Amino acid sequence: MMAVAVVVLAYLLGSLSFAVLVSRAFGLPDPRSHGSGNPGATNMLRTGRKSAAVLTLLGDMAKGWLAVSLAGYLSARYQLPEWVIYAAAVAVFLGHLYPVFFGFKGGKGVATAVGVLFAISPWLGLVCLLTWIAVFAITRISSLAALIAAAVAPLFGYYLLGDVVALAALSVLTVLIFWRHRANIRRLLSGEEGRFVKK
Repeated sequence: MMAVAVVVLAYLLGSLSFAVLVSRAFGLPDPRSHGSGNPGATNMLRTGRKSAAVLTLLGDMAKGWLAVSLAGYLSARYQLPEWVIYAAAVAVFLGHLYPVFFGFKGGKGVATAVGVLFAISPWLGLVCLLTWIAVFAITRISSLAALIAAAVAPLFGYYLLGDVVALAALSVLTVLIFWRHRANIRRLLSGEEGRFVKK
């Protein structure tokens, strides 16, 4: 029962949509009906409030990190099986994508995935973050950077951790990120995906 409770708690943490919460606190339009319709940091930038975007980014990362770290602590304290940690990683991510508190309409999960990766292994999080930065610096396309970083996460994860369960969990996150970015993938293939232009 404790293992189930940990996973459910992780999902509920993931269901806290910081884009929506920050928008309400700042008196901004609901991100689900503004810009791209995605409740995430990138869409929050379109409101013109950089501070709101930063808070959203940090909040989404923090909940991913907290859920997995808490699962690790509780697993050690109550001698739960190791898979509980990785189940919590998937659960918090699903909570962000499909939040029970906000009509199951969530974001694409990149920031939350970063928090999850750093909680699983700081080295894994750092390598994937550096991958995102490198691809973005070259292409100026945020979605492409996210997709490539997500694609290499299971490979780096298995190399660093040598754990099949970790590989399975990270693979699930990768598949979900690609699924949530399917519209971006279509635009990338047609050459229509937007770039961040240096000013």
